[in-house]
Amino acid sequence: MWRRRPSHRAFVRPPVLIDSSVMSHVAYPVMSHVTMIDRALAAAEVAWTRGHEGKARVCARCAVAYLRRIQQQEAFPLAVRQAAERLTTAVTRRHEAPFTSDPIGDANLIIAHLAADA
Repeated sequence: MWRRRPSHRAFVRPPVLIDSSVMSHVAYPVMSHVTMIDRALAAAEVAWTRGHEGKARVCARCAVAYLRRIQQQEAFPLAVRQAAERLTTAVTRRHEAPFTSDPIGDANLIIAHLAADA
């Protein structure tokens, strides 16, 4: 009699459900917004110096999480809104829409404005 070979599904573990009452005593470190921004900008600078323009843009966008909101609110200065627009422009539209040649500079401009208001 032929034995059927087990399918790949036989090796997949079912999802693990974690009881939150068990985990209540565990403390997870929480990064401040400043730390997250600093790390994202540092990663952007490393990517930029290594010639990874796309990754630098992604990291710069991570540093400035609310780009779409900034871009649309007239309460922000025009230069800040334009920087947000350049960072959100898709690479595929770089020739037809505003596109940044300095994603780190644009992110720093927005962050400086937000820090001044804080």
